Amino acid sequence: MTEEPSVIFVFDYLCSFADLSRRRKSRRMASHQCCSNPPTLDPSSGVGHIEQLGGLSTYVTGSHSAKHAIILISDIFGYEAPKLRKLADEVAAAGYYVVVPDFIREPFVLENIAILPLEVWMKDHGTDKGFEESKLIIETLRSKGATAVGAAGFCWGGKVVSELSKYELIEAAVLLHPTWVTVDDIKGAKVPISILGAEIDNLCPPELLKQYEEVLTAQSKVDSFVKLFPKAEHGWSTRYDDEDEVAVKSAKEAKQDVLDWFAKHIK
Repeated sequence: MTEEPSVIFVFDYLCSFADLSRRRKSRRMASHQCCSNPPTLDPSSGVGHIEQLGGLSTYVTGSHSAKHAIILISDIFGYEAPKLRKLADEVAAAGYYVVVPDFIREPFVLENIAILPLEVWMKDHGTDKGFEESKLIIETLRSKGATAVGAAGFCWGGKVVSELSKYELIEAAVLLHPTWVTVDDIKGAKVPISILGAEIDNLCPPELLKQYEEVLTAQSKVDSFVKLFPKAEHGWSTRYDDEDEVAVKSAKEAKQDVLDWFAKHIK
């Protein structure tokens, strides 16, 4: 005769199932935010041009004679995003030589998410590879005469820039709505670092942003700036809705914060 499962066993099973469901829901929500409001890619966007840099196709804008270079590292949608290139052009207008390398190569396609989920796509588009390739970009920029290099990373790119900051490969770092960046990553920063986060963000929630700030403040070994943008959503700085006045204003504010940080530390 088969014994009835104990009440405790059933309760434990239900609790485990509920916890698994919560974790799966959390991952789905995070993935959804990472993919939300995808840009319409346009290879001809921007006032700059494409050239090979460090072995990668790269969007380049600004004067080649500028001694201060800035690398913008994209999110999962890659370097053909018009608003990312627009930002690159605006940073270049402040006197920098700005490069946006094609680290992604095969941008994530939201329409294909059913057959190629983000988690699967990431297996061939790891930030570790982006980090290694970014070192070649930096070497190339310095060989061309750049005396100081800054880097700003968006979502996926934020993780790459956090890694660069640990090895003093750049003079200043900016992370915008970063993804997969741990508190230990931030503890390891050895160059001035600015982190701009959104209030509505499951990938880098306000609580995590606060931990970043506390760690950086406690260490006091590098200059830091941490800012939360109220009502902003993950990806707001380069994937904002043009019809959303609040989002547009926040994106402009983030751009100014980026420019102010580089003006302070890229000299």
